[in-house]
Amino acid sequence: MILTGAQIVMECLLEQKVDTIFGYPGGTIMPLYDALYDYTQDGRVKHVLTSHEQGATHAADGYARSTGKVGVCFATSGPGATNTVTGIATANIDSSPLVVITGQVVASSIGRDAFQEVDIVGITLPITKHSYAIRDVEEIAPAVREAFQIASSGRPGSVLIDIPKNLFAATCEYTKLKALPKHKHPQINMPKVENLAKLINSSKRPVIYAGGGVNVSNASSELRKLAEKSNIPVATTLMCLGCFDRKSPLSLGIAGMHGERESNLAITGSDLIIAVGARFSDRVTGDPSSFAKGAQVVHIDIDRSEINKNILAELRIVGDVKDILTALLPLVKEKKRADWVKAVHSWKRDLQGEEGFTPRNIIRTVNEILGDDTIVATDVGQHQMWTAQNWMFRKPRKLITSGGMGTMGFGMGAAIGAKIANPKQNVVLFTGDGCFRMDMNELLTARIQETPILVIVMKNGTLGMVRQWQKLFFDKRYSATDLPDVLDYAKLADSFGLTGYEVSDIDGLVNAIAAAKKTGKAAVIACDLYIDENVWPIVPPGDSIENQVMSEDAE
Repeated sequence: MILTGAQIVMECLLEQKVDTIFGYPGGTIMPLYDALYDYTQDGRVKHVLTSHEQGATHAADGYARSTGKVGVCFATSGPGATNTVTGIATANIDSSPLVVITGQVVASSIGRDAFQEVDIVGITLPITKHSYAIRDVEEIAPAVREAFQIASSGRPGSVLIDIPKNLFAATCEYTKLKALPKHKHPQINMPKVENLAKLINSSKRPVIYAGGGVNVSNASSELRKLAEKSNIPVATTLMCLGCFDRKSPLSLGIAGMHGERESNLAITGSDLIIAVGARFSDRVTGDPSSFAKGAQVVHIDIDRSEINKNILAELRIVGDVKDILTALLPLVKEKKRADWVKAVHSWKRDLQGEEGFTPRNIIRTVNEILGDDTIVATDVGQHQMWTAQNWMFRKPRKLITSGGMGTMGFGMGAAIGAKIANPKQNVVLFTGDGCFRMDMNELLTARIQETPILVIVMKNGTLGMVRQWQKLFFDKRYSATDLPDVLDYAKLADSFGLTGYEVSDIDGLVNAIAAAKKTGKAAVIACDLYIDENVWPIVPPGDSIENQVMSEDAE
């Protein structure tokens, strides 16, 4: 059948079983939105209009992270397209599958500095898996189909498709096709897997270092079976939280700069590091020259470019995490490792009995009230680390956070996207008052879309993580970090047709959550904290990860 380019885009999205699109219209993408009208009117697709294009990309990203599906975002040319850049980079570095379709000025005007012209393909090439600059209407269908295949195959990531306005209106033949299958996983190198099994079976002090690849590969079950069969403690990255039950006696929590004491000491004292879908980020390794010096390192990853990039590995296995762990499991012997597990447990911090309105007690209280099925989104900063340390993540795809980019302003859009994708699950956003000022405009989206997310603002009147670094490493020279306390959270929420609360004790928090749930709408709860409430432990930048500062008294 003969269709316009805009109709072809929509039909190809239906081929991919896309049910939700996030976006913001504008001049060059208007023909696509005109076609979209018919698809939304008959219920084939839902469109979510956000308050800003960056919020749209983060929402599509949150949708993708919480479901494993490809998130989709529309934006117009010029500032609309450039407003998506941070969201594109955020999704790409965290291996989240995202397809962004942007409008472009008419093809005859490209390169002439036309109104709202920008080379978005050139801008995004370094931060996408692939970018398409469409120059013929017949290129649209193949590009959309390939974009979904690329975004979701192997190590997932972001793909951009830039389409000139005139090509949305041009026509050509369209034939419906099935969605392209994902690219096949690399064939497993069984001799290397057998070698790994031998290393595990002979190891006395092994540690699994698990990253976001476990989440992407849906391999949490295989990870658990491996750890439990051979009694191997598991340290995770931020992106892997929930893939290994935090309440398991083998769970060490996160490793690295703000990692748990037992996690960092176990890695330092190990004789074998089994890195599974992790990229050895500098926030985990600290000084790479001193990272796990006494251990053999095995690196399993589907992205061969990550192998030996940051840490040299003696054994390197390229492939899908789930496939490799499945092949490995029958070869690994059951082990007790009682002395090793006992030693690891002895390094745990004793946080029992902590009193007062502290970040730990706030997060644990919300966790107890909302339960293990809750999806937890965060912005970036102290509240992000407090959440990672104190929420008992027990299931995969329950933490939606910006890891590699550390994007302030990520949380609100991501929480909305996750709630739209999972309407029956509780969604809570932990944010700081600094981050909240970057994305509170998306409260309007939450109100209009009727997404009852719970927003917990850790209100300490400062850019907390920056202030903490200034305190520890810059002689307390607090430059441009403290925030004037001029925001009335209750009035702000009320202006959006929502409810807001300021609380200063646990009883007030419990009551506010109960009141918020009764409204059936999004709500904002600002928790008053001491300005110098810091994240502990911390590894000074560039130091070895075992050299943790455990508290203010230990500075």
